[in-house]
Amino acid sequence: MKVESGIRKGQTLWEEGSLPFGVFLRDKLLLFLLHITCMLALTGFLLLTGYPWDSCALILICWLLILTAWTLYEYHERRTYFSHVGHILDKVDQRFLLGELMPESPHIGDRLYREMIRRSNKSVIERIRRVEDEQREYREYIESWVHEIKGPITSISLMCENRRYEQNDSGYLGGNASGNTTIRQIALENQKVENYVDMALYYARSDEVYKDYVIQETNLQTTAEEAVLKNKYYLIQNQIQVEVRCGEEKVYTDRKWILFILNQLILNCTKYKAKENAGIRITAEAFPNCVHLLVEDNGAGIKKEELPRIFEKGFTGTNGRKNDRATGMGLYLCRKLCRKLGIEIHVQSEYGTGTSIVLEFPVSSYVINETPV
Repeated sequence: MKVESGIRKGQTLWEEGSLPFGVFLRDKLLLFLLHITCMLALTGFLLLTGYPWDSCALILICWLLILTAWTLYEYHERRTYFSHVGHILDKVDQRFLLGELMPESPHIGDRLYREMIRRSNKSVIERIRRVEDEQREYREYIESWVHEIKGPITSISLMCENRRYEQNDSGYLGGNASGNTTIRQIALENQKVENYVDMALYYARSDEVYKDYVIQETNLQTTAEEAVLKNKYYLIQNQIQVEVRCGEEKVYTDRKWILFILNQLILNCTKYKAKENAGIRITAEAFPNCVHLLVEDNGAGIKKEELPRIFEKGFTGTNGRKNDRATGMGLYLCRKLCRKLGIEIHVQSEYGTGTSIVLEFPVSSYVINETPV
């Protein structure tokens, strides 16, 4: 409790922007008491040795003037020094480098503090580097693992497709229906595994999107259809009708990352679908300065008080608590990736009616439509 109280006092002092004069005087209280004691002792000694009171008063007045002048000078110097340090701290991005940027000071205390801060900051920087190295190694391991696991997932998917075609072409009808059902269930579960693996990969790369994106002209109709096709077994199992009407709208973005975002939105719509006549509608609309990609469903919807929190990491809300498999990571990843790509994402929803999610792609004024001459 004493430590927290001291921290709060320090923060309050710092927020004032300078060294308050009252605080400076309280810090010098013992020195002032020593001066007063010495003045009284000297006055008593002079009076006992026969000096007149006028001479003693003159000595005291000169002493007080010198002490006052020195106090004001020291206050001005310390206030200027700390204001300079505070200005540096406010301007620098990496505040742990303060020890390297602090100005020189004639006071031995300031020099000692500066050296201690430097040594402390050096330890912090070394620790940060170790943590960053560990995180990079872990991220590289996750990416490597994902690429390795993609092989078996793809193989299982191809085996399911080949087996289904073999059964359809064999003309054997006895166990054909049950066999196809089993294969479809295996393919569906395999697709779920692939979705979770993709989520792990994109989460690992979400802080360094710039290393793995290619901005190019992207057809929203084709991209949306591919996202729907990827989840066809999941949509069929849940009896969800999907309508894609994006026309010929095109945007400049990274197609792979947008495909992942759309995939997450479709999975969310499927997970919280309506009990009857469930549907998903994906449309696009062009505006002068942007293009909107709209993903709508008629599912469970989101409560009004929960809307501000749906993009928070790990937040599942009322619907998520009804679904044991909800992780609260899908929309969090979508917003994080959208920010990295310069895309705005907005949500409108009415609980029990449905949800509408808008991806707003900016249209740069520097993009010039090329026309054949």
